Amino acid sequence: MKYNMQIKIKYFGMLTEITNCQEGTIDFSGIYISELLEILYVKYPSLKNKEFQVAQNQQLVSGKTKLNSNEIVLLPPFSGG
Repeated sequence: MKYNMQIKIKYFGMLTEITNCQEGTIDFSGIYISELLEILYVKYPSLKNKEFQVAQNQQLVSGKTKLNSNEIVLLPPFSGG
């Protein structure tokens, strides 16, 4: 069963330039992270061409992960050193 929920999304680094915001909310009735990303790609088409990681509950997750939090964080690639 699907429930409609409000998801807070936080953007960091170059992703704030693409979305023109540091955080926002989206009404979401899907189950998986990949479904949420598809909504974001429609809202911000430039995101589709960028590399970034998704974190849920302070852990990096894949698109196949079930959404179980009302807050998601999008992180640009990090350069290590």
